[in-house]
Amino acid sequence: MTANTKIKKIITEIVDRISKGYKPKKVILFGSYAYGEPTEDSDIDLLIIKNTDKRPIDRWIEVKRLLRDISRTVPVSPLVYTEKEIEDRIAIKDFFIEEIFEKGDILYG
Repeated sequence: MTANTKIKKIITEIVDRISKGYKPKKVILFGSYAYGEPTEDSDIDLLIIKNTDKRPIDRWIEVKRLLRDISRTVPVSPLVYTEKEIEDRIAIKDFFIEEIFEKGDILYG
């Protein structure tokens, strides 16, 4: 199995776990794996959108727990925002969020 095939399989497993265990509205892959520039040090960057009243750190912990064993083999860096937080960041022309929506790959939702 090639490295690229292995990573695609891992990303599929990650999205499956998040979609079933966290039930987000959307999952977007961004960063080097989405933009076609991964290196051996690359992590899997995900923007996860879910409407919840939980604090940002609690959302992050919940997702990281779902991916605990996967994160030991490939680093996974989730960002978890509510729709309102995304809308607020787009309203202030947050380049980082805009770039994710322009260049990222929607994997779920």
